[in-house]
Amino acid sequence: MVSKNQKNNKSQKNNEEKKALEPKIVRFKSNRERVKTLLSQFKKDDRVLILIWADPDSMASALAMKRLIRQRVSEVTIAHVNEIRRVNNLAMVKLLKIPLVKWRQVKVSEYTKKILIDSQPSHNAEFQKLDFDVVIDHHPLTNGWNAPFIDIRPEYGATSSMMTEYLRTLKIKPSVVLATALIYGIKTDTNNFEKECTLQDVLCFQYLFKRMNRHLLHKIEASDIRRSELKYFRKAFEEVKIRKQRLFSHVGKVPNPDILVVIADFFNHVHEIGWVFISGEYRERLIVIIRCDGYRKDAGKLAQRVFGNLGFAGGHREKARAEVPLEKLNQNANQFTTRSLIRILEKHFRR
Repeated sequence: MVSKNQKNNKSQKNNEEKKALEPKIVRFKSNRERVKTLLSQFKKDDRVLILIWADPDSMASALAMKRLIRQRVSEVTIAHVNEIRRVNNLAMVKLLKIPLVKWRQVKVSEYTKKILIDSQPSHNAEFQKLDFDVVIDHHPLTNGWNAPFIDIRPEYGATSSMMTEYLRTLKIKPSVVLATALIYGIKTDTNNFEKECTLQDVLCFQYLFKRMNRHLLHKIEASDIRRSELKYFRKAFEEVKIRKQRLFSHVGKVPNPDILVVIADFFNHVHEIGWVFISGEYRERLIVIIRCDGYRKDAGKLAQRVFGNLGFAGGHREKARAEVPLEKLNQNANQFTTRSLIRILEKHFRR
């Protein structure tokens, strides 16, 4: 039997190991120095794997990275760990012909270099299995990992803006397809510049605007929801409960988590609502989507505080996401309700 002291020692050792893996962030003097350092990571015979959680910003950023290094290495493959089900994202892949492969179809041993874009290793269980050579992201910095080249800029509204700067520094003019993808990545992650971003995001958008295809962009943005998904809106309305300007709704089992994002974004437009919490069950995991105005609120920190020890959680001030195995909540899908969601969250608002 393991004693309490042994457990504490083991826990302390794990914490020390994680602390030893704190990312070592280099402060570059200029974009030119940053690009030079990035490119020095690759050789002509390298086979490069770019790994992403597929959404508009990550797909556009991966496409830009491929453009940056494709003539400097032997091969570049973009793989995604999630199922792409959201209609906008499917339209983006199809209309812009983004070359993606599924993660489970990839043999990691065939690649000499690995890049993680628009995420960090601690954000996903699949990411944690790999040692990355390059990590580029705009989310708040997390611990427990490291890489030879790290570019984390949480002040930026989108990783697409960061990648646009890389292109401009190397004087690479993006194609119409790439410019349209990057524009869409910036628009989605800055919520059309309604959430916190920087002047650099605006300048990158301005640079790309005259190079993109407006017709393609409109077709992508106009694709929001399938007819078959309307029933989940009805369920969300039926389950809505409001407590002190906080809106909660548990939708139940869903065919993909992206419909929860669409529903949360919809309810976030309701006047006098400061917080939105939409949850659902997907593959025996509780998915919680959080939205707020970001003014004196921080959805990302709240998600981490509530769900961080149970699963994967995090995000930005205005929007966040958590994924927790239902077994860790001591509940099954049939038992979990909107009231269950409220009980988990309400004690954290008392602090």
